[in-house]
Amino acid sequence: MTLIPSTEFDGLSLVRQGKVRDIFDTKNALLMVTTDRLSAFDVVLPDTIPDKGKVLNQISVFWFKQMESIVKNHIITTRVDEYPEEFKRYKEGLDKRSMLVKKAQPLEVECIVRGYLSGSGWSSYQKEGHVCGIPLPKGLKESDKLATPLFTPSSKAEIGDHDINISFEETIRIMGRETAEKLRDLSLAIYNKGAKLALEKGIIIADTKFEFGMLDNEIILIDEILTPDSSRFWPLSDYEPGRGQKSFDKQGIRDWLTASGWDKKHPGPKLPSEIIDATANTYKEIFNRLTGEHV
Repeated sequence: MTLIPSTEFDGLSLVRQGKVRDIFDTKNALLMVTTDRLSAFDVVLPDTIPDKGKVLNQISVFWFKQMESIVKNHIITTRVDEYPEEFKRYKEGLDKRSMLVKKAQPLEVECIVRGYLSGSGWSSYQKEGHVCGIPLPKGLKESDKLATPLFTPSSKAEIGDHDINISFEETIRIMGRETAEKLRDLSLAIYNKGAKLALEKGIIIADTKFEFGMLDNEIILIDEILTPDSSRFWPLSDYEPGRGQKSFDKQGIRDWLTASGWDKKHPGPKLPSEIIDATANTYKEIFNRLTGEHV
């Protein structure tokens, strides 16, 4: 078991520390390291989840390969032996939790796809009959599968702030029609392929979010893809519309935090050890189910 809350590589150029990932500049590329930090409601919590970074990184690598027929991605290599020389001495800390990636220009919106009625989408539907401005039929139940997946983009927020849902028309205003439509079509294609593959392994992907970047005037997939941090996973065997679902992601942490009365502002509360252990085991189980491998 490895626990890495943050990277500590002497003399190396840390250019950005996100909620979970630390990014280093290698001049010709970026080195992205997935730590064991945990965020919820856009706040980085004080606790870490053992081996979470390894699980997230390897799940992303698995899915990036699956989606290469749809869209290119930013990975150059995940083999530490092929990293720039200055990083090789940190192989133990980088192995399985890092990737050397191309320097793409991140696009300004997060691309969210919802295949089922859950979370904030369910709350919005109950109050207003729509999800992010998209009207839905009356009489739907919590966790119902939607007739067609919805593309519901959001603006990107700084760490500690909350992303804001935006309409497709606003996305067109920000990105231009051609880029907005391309992002929508790519997001839906990736989600549909991923959801189908996951379903064959007994997993429902209820919703997820993607990030894209521009490289040489081409849109590519960046950051992470279809992980328990970026998606809502449900076991098919326990699925039943009309209620909340058992989760294969960090929903258990979100539920505990909500019940705790936390105001969702920094700093977050300490988590009970049983919640940390259960989350670590959940992340490992989803990795095993999807890939057939073990951490």
